[in-house]
Amino acid sequence: MITATVTAFVDADPEAVFRTLVDPHRLPEWNQAISRVVEAPDALEAEAEWVVEMHAMAQHWPSRSRVQVLDSSARHFTYRSATDDGNPSYGLWSWKVFEDSGGSRVTVSWELEPKTFWRRSLFAHIRGHQLLKTEVPASLTALGAVARKAKIS
Repeated sequence: MITATVTAFVDADPEAVFRTLVDPHRLPEWNQAISRVVEAPDALEAEAEWVVEMHAMAQHWPSRSRVQVLDSSARHFTYRSATDDGNPSYGLWSWKVFEDSGGSRVTVSWELEPKTFWRRSLFAHIRGHQLLKTEVPASLTALGAVARKAKIS
């Protein structure tokens, strides 16, 4: 298992940040690793699923996610994601959005659970490093920009 947590200040209203975060149709706007949304419900609720096309490490693959916790009053959202090809490896993601002076404090945590040899031995470590060093910080910055724009609209 590979785990990490990133907390960052996001210069946007916490309600707008959370609404943007839990709208699967908006994922490609703020997550550069998502090429497009393949399938999504109109609104998220318990056990809802969505499928996106991911691109990282010079590869593209479909990823299916399922809501585990969606608590709008606490602005807490968790889901499980995995490639949509039957591989037993998966990731658990948790997002929490807090009010902070003039904006939001967002904490995102993840657990990568590589179950196959190559994912345990190599790919999960590379992917975990990418997430921590570049991808998640960039996504948090972009999430703030998209949430600010959504609040204005």
